[in-house]
Amino acid sequence: MGSNEQQVDAREMLEKYDKESHVRTNLGKWAWIVTFLGVSLTVFHLYTAYFGMLPSQKQGAVHLGTALGIIFLLFPAKAGLQKKQNSVPWYDVILAFAAMYVTYHKIIFFDSILQSRISGYSTPDVIISVAGILLVLEATRRTVGLPIVIVASVMIAYAVFGKYVPTQILSHAGFSFERTATNLWYRESGVFGTPIQISAKFIFLFLFFGVMLVHTKIGQFFNDIAYSLTGRFTGGTAKAAVTASALQGMISGSSVGNTVASGSFTIPMMKKSGFKPEFAAATEASASTGGQIMPPLMGAAAFIMMEYLGVPYTDIMAAAVIPAILYFAGIFIGTHYEAKRLGISGMPKEQLPIFKQLLLKNGYMLVPLVVIIGTILIGFTPQRAALYGILSAFLVSLIRKDTRMSLRGTVRVLEEGARVALPVIAAVATAGIIAGVVSMTGLGSKFAAGIIALASGSLILALIFTMIACIVLGMGLPTTANYVVTATIAAPALINDFGVAPIAAHMFVFYFGIVADITPPVCLAAYAGAGIARANPFKTGVTAVKLAIAAFIIPYIFVYNPMLVGVDTTLIGISIAILTALIGMAGVSSGLIGYFVGPSSWWERLLLVIGGLCLIDPDMITNIIGILVIAAIWAVQRKRESENRPPRLA
Repeated sequence: MGSNEQQVDAREMLEKYDKESHVRTNLGKWAWIVTFLGVSLTVFHLYTAYFGMLPSQKQGAVHLGTALGIIFLLFPAKAGLQKKQNSVPWYDVILAFAAMYVTYHKIIFFDSILQSRISGYSTPDVIISVAGILLVLEATRRTVGLPIVIVASVMIAYAVFGKYVPTQILSHAGFSFERTATNLWYRESGVFGTPIQISAKFIFLFLFFGVMLVHTKIGQFFNDIAYSLTGRFTGGTAKAAVTASALQGMISGSSVGNTVASGSFTIPMMKKSGFKPEFAAATEASASTGGQIMPPLMGAAAFIMMEYLGVPYTDIMAAAVIPAILYFAGIFIGTHYEAKRLGISGMPKEQLPIFKQLLLKNGYMLVPLVVIIGTILIGFTPQRAALYGILSAFLVSLIRKDTRMSLRGTVRVLEEGARVALPVIAAVATAGIIAGVVSMTGLGSKFAAGIIALASGSLILALIFTMIACIVLGMGLPTTANYVVTATIAAPALINDFGVAPIAAHMFVFYFGIVADITPPVCLAAYAGAGIARANPFKTGVTAVKLAIAAFIIPYIFVYNPMLVGVDTTLIGISIAILTALIGMAGVSSGLIGYFVGPSSWWERLLLVIGGLCLIDPDMITNIIGILVIAAIWAVQRKRESENRPPRLA
């Protein structure tokens, strides 16, 4: 496949499956305003990261208000209009400046708004709060999609009409419309709650850091490293795709974006080597989705988790390392067995880049990552670490002519930093509405009571119900918003009523919110990969689930064995936990693929899956049973292979 065709495919897939790509291409005279607002927003975050943050409500107001203004100028009311309109229509200009005003109103009248919490809000305050919430919902619809807006709207209706809910567990006295609107807009538990505050403090800076790394061409460097390390082995193209996605995942958290960016190169390579289109697309989609769980940066929700748990970001990173390695190891194992089943060997050595030469030529590209990891580890705040990482990435860009930025290029990168953050800002603002209603109505405790009643005291049933809720929500909500909702509602139930370690409970809901991107029927990352591979989208989604089965197993493992997320670890204990998890994933993956030592019969596949699942529980008896079952199938297949092998000629 030619490079031009790949570029067209990538662009088509982004526009089709990634709501964030539906931007106006012709802004007319408003292009300068968008550039000014975008550059100003990025510079504001860089300035406050160095000189100190404003009070959280003011910081959040600048963050959200400017983003809303850009969104209404940049995103059309309806998909498809971006190619038809030659400029920004008058009504979107009005919405843009109205959104900025109602948000900046919190800054202009900051003291009087604080006083109104005691004396009561005036009619203009109520009108502004209603307008602000409606504008946030509309901006979110344009950038992220309708499902999350529907969820937030239902939650607002639930806050107002709670007394009419027939189910006794969920019903509540209800709040007036005015109180609901002002609580969600002016208090810390609504739109300007923890999610938007974390977005304003940390997430924006790390997203901009990712933009800076793209301009150093570090993504291509990671691809070359991956092929040099794994390309020569069995199924080398698929293993290289997994490795590259794991490396790129350290700096980016978009499932669809990662799938399209790296998939336009890796998917044709996998198809050419002999993998079926569905498998090639599924490999890239499942590996790219794992980017959100791969330290050091992970997805945006990881920074919100840090705030919810009240722990340093280093703790989140440490907790995520082993599960992330196991996740990618699971996909790696799956590609290995599929390659063995199809007889696909590695790539010729002469077609692969040489690892040593890559490091000598481009090793300096790793400096920004080293800087950001090092500054976090020695105790700097995340925003200061991000700032130093951005500065080092800028300095790295000066080394080579093709990455060196002119004044115009610098302005373009500053604007792009704001553009990349727009969907996240809109999503977390709407997630704040949902979390605010949960806080107002006590829905979290009601949901917990429902889980306890359904689970009848069984932890495994509670985990299954929570998993289903996360995946269903993830079909309509972005990962960050999904995490905010489930961390507010479901995680406390697992912690308080079932004794799950807090970090394990939050990582559990985090994981299952992410795998929704590859879980049918709504699996956007898999659909995007299928579009590039010209494959059946639903089959690609099913294959992605098979490949990423580790993502469905690992969360159960670290709930039952929290050593994997850094709780009460010992060297022997963590070694056994990792080893049994890897053996278990090998059993499940080979069972689902249908190949272990050789082709597997249906009963062998069933036993391999059962044996692998036995290794979820850290109990020694189940571990021994699982290992014995897998070992028995290995022995049977090994004997069969030796009997069927043709005799050597004398």
